[in-house]
Amino acid sequence: MKAIINGKIIVENKILENKILFFDKKIVDILDVDDANLNKADQVIDAKGLYVSPGFIDLHIHGSGGKDTMDGELDAIKVISNTIAKKGVTSFLPTTMTMDKKNIYTALDVIKQAMNMDLGGAKVLGAHLEGPFINPKYKGAQNEEFMIKPSLDFIKGYEEVIKIITFAPERDEDFKFLKDVKENTNIVLSIGHSDATYEQAIEAIENGVSRATHTFNAMTPLNHRKPGIIGAILNTDISCELIADNIHVHKGAINLLVNGKGIDKVILITDSMRAGCMKDGIWELGGYKVIVKNGSARLEDNTLAGSILTLNNAIKNMKDNINAPLYEIVSMVTINPAKDINIYDKKGSLDKGKDADIVIFDDNIDINMTIVEGNIIYEK
Repeated sequence: MKAIINGKIIVENKILENKILFFDKKIVDILDVDDANLNKADQVIDAKGLYVSPGFIDLHIHGSGGKDTMDGELDAIKVISNTIAKKGVTSFLPTTMTMDKKNIYTALDVIKQAMNMDLGGAKVLGAHLEGPFINPKYKGAQNEEFMIKPSLDFIKGYEEVIKIITFAPERDEDFKFLKDVKENTNIVLSIGHSDATYEQAIEAIENGVSRATHTFNAMTPLNHRKPGIIGAILNTDISCELIADNIHVHKGAINLLVNGKGIDKVILITDSMRAGCMKDGIWELGGYKVIVKNGSARLEDNTLAGSILTLNNAIKNMKDNINAPLYEIVSMVTINPAKDINIYDKKGSLDKGKDADIVIFDDNIDINMTIVEGNIIYEK
């Protein structure tokens, strides 16, 4: 059994000091500091006054470290896993793009394989299928050629691998796909890359859509006569992703979302592409040329092409953008994503019995140590 001492331990609604966090593969307990308790540990980790947090969970990430989910190779997933672990991510959903069926299935097969492996970094929880069930009008950096109407047949055999599907509900006739998914699978449905009206979005939410993909981006905006998807998000209790890189969404809109939804409904994601944690230059996303410069990733026509954000920097940006205590901001990468895909019984907090996914970081949210299921996988 291992113990972490001298840390500021982030729990659900406060930060604990003068406590010891005990863990092996699971969280064992949080106890008072005394010699009798300390003697129970085989290894003692001194946090030296830094924050001790649940591990970060990224539910929407295409790539990092020069690799992409759509490379369709186990080695690519390993590189992504190990790269983002250095930024505090302990589990993630490799996210697909709109490409031909063969490429998508290859990517899903690799993700399925990776789910049952120790990659030496962040754990693969499953896949986020972003496309091909999206609307060409809000395609972003996705390939219109391969966009199709939603179909349950398309995902047959991958129901246990796919955890989230981003789709445009206005392309789903009579919400047949939506209803089929809700009745036959545990997959979470997310509205995104969509031209839905306010009324269509509300009806989709009433039928089972429970989240929104990169809120504000690639969806109908808020207008006082046409409230659009943003209006539907603000008027319902669905959860919503947010890319907090200070490029995709203005600080004013971030505050509008947080104040309108409450912190417990906001999930920070990176939507990072392969250039994440790499140098500026020419990269690729979904077959498109991407120019990465000054923290921004764009297609040649200036369309935003994912991001190069890391989750620790997303926390840092939120600290600067909203008025909230650190433990609430951290919940947007821990508790909220875990609840979103129904794994809060295993991950997302430092509660006794949960997986020992732990991150130690400083005031700048720079990562000092990352622990996945009890194993130290990164140390500064």
